[in-house]
Amino acid sequence: MSKKVAIFDSSLRDGAQAEGISFSVEDKLRLLILLDEHGVDYIEAGNPGSNPKDLEFFARAKAVALKHAKLAAFGSTRRRDIKVEQDSNVQSLLLADTPVIVIFGKSWDFHVTDIIRTTLEENLAMIRETVAFFKAKGKEVVYDAEHFFDGYKNNPEYAVRTLQAAVEGGADALVLCDTNGGTFPSEIGAIVAKMVGMFPVTLGIHAHNDCGMAVANSVAAVENGARHVQGTYIGFGERCGNANLSTIIANLGVKRDFECLPADQYRNIVHVARHVAAISNIALNEREPFIGNSAFAHKGGMHIDGVNKASHSFEHINPELVGGQRRFLMSEVSGRRMILDKIWEVDPNVTKDDPVTDRIMKRLKELEHEGYQFEGAESSFELVVRKQLGRYRSFFELEHFKIIGEQPTKGEFGSSAIIKVKVDGEDEITAAEGDGPVHALDSALRKALETFYPELANVHLTDYKVRVINGKDATAAKVRVLLQSTDGDAIWTTVGVSTDIIEASWLALVDSIEYKLIKLEEAKLSRRN
Repeated sequence: MSKKVAIFDSSLRDGAQAEGISFSVEDKLRLLILLDEHGVDYIEAGNPGSNPKDLEFFARAKAVALKHAKLAAFGSTRRRDIKVEQDSNVQSLLLADTPVIVIFGKSWDFHVTDIIRTTLEENLAMIRETVAFFKAKGKEVVYDAEHFFDGYKNNPEYAVRTLQAAVEGGADALVLCDTNGGTFPSEIGAIVAKMVGMFPVTLGIHAHNDCGMAVANSVAAVENGARHVQGTYIGFGERCGNANLSTIIANLGVKRDFECLPADQYRNIVHVARHVAAISNIALNEREPFIGNSAFAHKGGMHIDGVNKASHSFEHINPELVGGQRRFLMSEVSGRRMILDKIWEVDPNVTKDDPVTDRIMKRLKELEHEGYQFEGAESSFELVVRKQLGRYRSFFELEHFKIIGEQPTKGEFGSSAIIKVKVDGEDEITAAEGDGPVHALDSALRKALETFYPELANVHLTDYKVRVINGKDATAAKVRVLLQSTDGDAIWTTVGVSTDIIEASWLALVDSIEYKLIKLEEAKLSRRN
């Protein structure tokens, strides 16, 4: 059997139905290009009959020359008791002008009789005739058998007949949908194996994550003969989400020998996942397998020692295979060697007996006593090391800032910031609005600095956390602020501590910007050398 597994991404359709997701047409076009360049086989982009936004997207997508992927429009079978040619939703799918049409139909007899309220035979005709209609128009047709596993467990004979109706209509692929997300991997594997043996066309899997098993179910389906996997790239979707394609691709393509992407694209999995998250305006789960910021992070001293001696002792794959990066976390259980490793990242010539090592250790203890915590804020710790080693320069100097806050009216920002900074002797004054004082301050600072450092236009905050350090002091307590930032590729976290939440946020924000500028400067020097 072929080892090729077609990857079908539904981030723009099923993913768009997730709580908190709202794509603009521009967002959808950016994701289309990103996923195509990544080597995804199919990109399902919406239902042109459901809203004007999808109609506009399909119209503009015609001008995009896809390199690898096939664009798919999604819709249902014809409605009951009318001719397929007269169904307005069917006709709207033709307007999308995509090479692939995805048709979903009912496979659970309960849904046929009690939800769409028609006869079992009429439902079969609806499936057969709709698929045949699009095949006659020269389309590749993927048939999504909605609620297939529930239907099969309730009435296996009828569920199989719905697949047969799609095959009789000419379907190119049959996708078995675990629409409720309640089926177990053992059930998925057994049922998929039976269906693969019964039908001559490609079998696929569409899993939801309501029981936390969407990835396991998809992998089980492939292990039992499915060669088409549907999901969303980072797993968002209705309710608990869809199968996470980044995890599935990494498991099947990196840990097994299935062909899911072009060979040179597995190393871009983390990069693509972070871009999808940025465009979708959501934060990646820190502990998401392969792509999360903690996926290859080590904290315990024994773990760190083991990884240094033999990485496979505590890592199931080399992080670089998916574009990830190993991280050692600063903490009270990391030990002196951990701190030395961080120092060596900046200057490999420093020895453990070097006086600067003791100065860094002393400074670290002082900062921890003040309330700083560098676990998960390694970027701020690197700046501490650089300052002690004399490998740091300030890229800008704050003259002053002013925050203005008010009760926002509907649709308007509630805070604004005015900031004056000095860069290389030049003053820059800017103002910006934001959803709260920190957002306004961040926007104003980057706006001021982009005049001198245009690369900062790609940098934005992805997470903001505040922790009260000594709650017994009530409103006078110190707070620790953690900021997570990204430029679309790298992710870094910085920390600030103060009794004033705005000052703590400012300290973390300055570290974030200066860390990025240091990395940009070093990259430029490296290219010149």
